[in-house]
Amino acid sequence: MVACPQQSKAGQPESLGKMFSVQLSLGEQTWESEGSSIKKAQQAVASKALTESTLPKPVQKPPKSNVNNNPGSITPTVELNGLAMKRGEPAIYRPLDPKPFPSYRANYNFRGMYNQRYHCPMPKIFYVQLTVGNNEFFGEGKTRQAARHNAAMKALQALQNEPLPEKSSQNGESGKDMDDDKDANKSEISLVFEIALKRNMPVSFEVIKESGPPHMKSFVTRVSVGEFSAEGEGNSKKLSKKRAATTVLQELRKLPPLPVVEKPKLFFKKRPKTIVKAGPEYGQGMNPISRLAQIQQAKKDKEPDYVLLSERGMPRRREFVMQVKVGSEVATGTGPNKKIAKKNAAEAMLLQLGYKASTSLQDQLDKTGENKGWSGPKAGFPEPTNNSKG
Repeated sequence: MVACPQQSKAGQPESLGKMFSVQLSLGEQTWESEGSSIKKAQQAVASKALTESTLPKPVQKPPKSNVNNNPGSITPTVELNGLAMKRGEPAIYRPLDPKPFPSYRANYNFRGMYNQRYHCPMPKIFYVQLTVGNNEFFGEGKTRQAARHNAAMKALQALQNEPLPEKSSQNGESGKDMDDDKDANKSEISLVFEIALKRNMPVSFEVIKESGPPHMKSFVTRVSVGEFSAEGEGNSKKLSKKRAATTVLQELRKLPPLPVVEKPKLFFKKRPKTIVKAGPEYGQGMNPISRLAQIQQAKKDKEPDYVLLSERGMPRRREFVMQVKVGSEVATGTGPNKKIAKKNAAEAMLLQLGYKASTSLQDQLDKTGENKGWSGPKAGFPEPTNNSKG
């Protein structure tokens, strides 16, 4: 395919309205086409060659059936989870670190800089370990999910035709396997804290060393769990902490198992419902407000409803009127404050419902220091006397 600009009649290339001519050759056939740019001219000559060419056209390949592109299809990981549940063996995935590539020292000359700049990076590959019961499978892929799918596909091929394992009876071994499966999903640091908590041992992590240039730091972390201690090194604090926990975890797992202490079962007896027999003499000597409330509760009726009707009198001679309603019954009570008015209303309601008085009238007068009718000032406020000399 050759492209050249067209020239004007005077032999000079046109500055405005420049046209390009492209020639395409396929075998013995040749086509030419023009365009305002090389790309448009190429497209025009290519479309002309597609329609006029006598060469056999390639057969279109069917699209690849990718499981992940079809949202309605079942992925291998989902299918494996269903099979693992039937077998009673959980599918546990563990990501594995990518395989390290050999590191070359950079050559800081022009050629080395050029090679580093334009060198194509190696594609990253993820690796996953899959454990289903006693079986292990390894998968790889361009992404972590693709590696899981690859491992699940291998597990499905191996386990689909195998018979389901028999359910073992409840014994110490099966309980130990269940604990191992649970521990597989926990980090090493979490397992260290869990074991230390069960054995009542103090835990501390401390960064004891930090070295290297800023872009290549190296950290050393020491972990202490009771009498045990270990160190771990890494290019980050998190990695060094994890490696230290992994080392000390091997020592902690060698400790003898803790004795199993059976907790006594606590039996709570249900308290019998207190049935109150609300007779006419029930609650004598009690506060009328509490007495009326308990009687209503014993009858399983609604609680008394109190409403302040009015407030009258001079500032130092106030009189409050309180109303109480129980079902369809209504009674009122008065007093120098709201509390006494409410108490008198409750007492009036009790008498109205057929109950005996809570206290005698003389006791009420002694307690409140008042009578029903107002009879002058209270004690402690003597009447003024005329001290003028005659």
